[in-house]
Amino acid sequence: MLVCVALAACHSNMQNEDAVKRGVMDYLSTRQGLNIASMDVSVAGMVFRQNEVDAAVIFTPKGSNAAQPMTIHYVLEKKGDRWVVKPRAGSGQNPHGGMGANPHGGGMGMPEGGGRPTGALPPGHPAVPPQDSGPR
Repeated sequence: MLVCVALAACHSNMQNEDAVKRGVMDYLSTRQGLNIASMDVSVAGMVFRQNEVDAAVIFTPKGSNAAQPMTIHYVLEKKGDRWVVKPRAGSGQNPHGGMGANPHGGGMGMPEGGGRPTGALPPGHPAVPPQDSGPR
């Protein structure tokens, strides 16, 4: 009986960094084209409410050529004994905003096969001259 009580207590205490990180990592593992193994992921801060938690998650590329870290804020909700990333209001299932669309067009702002970014530049961005597409 004591073992069951101890196990139940372990599962009910989800207000910790490991449980939140596990929920974010579970979510990220479902995202196509995302290589989680190439990133260091850490939880920078959490604010717990009854059945939700706001979490600031820091992503840093691994390796000697690591870029500046990026922070993404997630809202997770308790579902059973796990935290699950909630979709953002009015944006479908993608907590990164939009319906998976990239405002620059194409995948990651790049046309098929690489090359220059496609789509409109943000307001106020200086004009970018066209690139010669001929052989070099």
